[in-house]
Amino acid sequence: MTSIQATPALRISHEELRQAVLHPAPRVSVFDCDGTLWNGDAGLGFMTWSMDAGLLSRDASHWIDARHRLYRQDQVSEETICGEMVQVYAGLREEEMRRAAAQYFSAHVEAQIFPEMRALVDELRAAGTEIWAVSSTNNWVIEEGVQRFGIAPDRVLAAEVRVHDGLITSDLVAVPTDEGKAEALRRAGISAPDAVFGNSIHDAAMLEIARRAFPVNPTPVLLEIAAQRNWPVFYPAAVLADRTK
Repeated sequence: MTSIQATPALRISHEELRQAVLHPAPRVSVFDCDGTLWNGDAGLGFMTWSMDAGLLSRDASHWIDARHRLYRQDQVSEETICGEMVQVYAGLREEEMRRAAAQYFSAHVEAQIFPEMRALVDELRAAGTEIWAVSSTNNWVIEEGVQRFGIAPDRVLAAEVRVHDGLITSDLVAVPTDEGKAEALRRAGISAPDAVFGNSIHDAAMLEIARRAFPVNPTPVLLEIAAQRNWPVFYPAAVLADRTK
């Protein structure tokens, strides 16, 4: 019996992405951040950096490091670890966290921004598109990072805890990941965004509710889903260059 080979996802160029996204210009566009707007995992990077920088106590560092090891062994869920990676900063001042996020992003992430995605967001803003960022990384890093894209803090849905009198608490406000990303958008009044961009399985739920879905730099699992859903995929030049090294 002959097996049926799945049709691979359609890969599109930067110009093809522009044409597909901008004609017509969407009213509302939603972007994941880590791996989509910039390369790498800024959430994990910030956690590691903050431990090395002494922002976290030794006990807190050992605890979150152990929890993350369990996560990598599939013993802790994605939603749980993303929440804990924000809760671990309880007791610190938010002002201190924002300074740390700015220092970290400038030194370690800014150079990893995908120029094609920054240019696309600029064009969308010029066309009057309402732009949102949705991420399971802490809101301090995400709000800092998306400033480079002209996205305001009130258009950011990220992992967040309550702040009381300037002090960070362990009381979770939201952890947008997986179906939680789509739910966060619905709570913000966005049930069917015109265009959604994401790179991993954790973005699949919000890609599903989009009128037009655009996987960017997709992980293997998301690439399979893209092929099944006929979603075109885009790889930034920096990602392609890394693959040829």
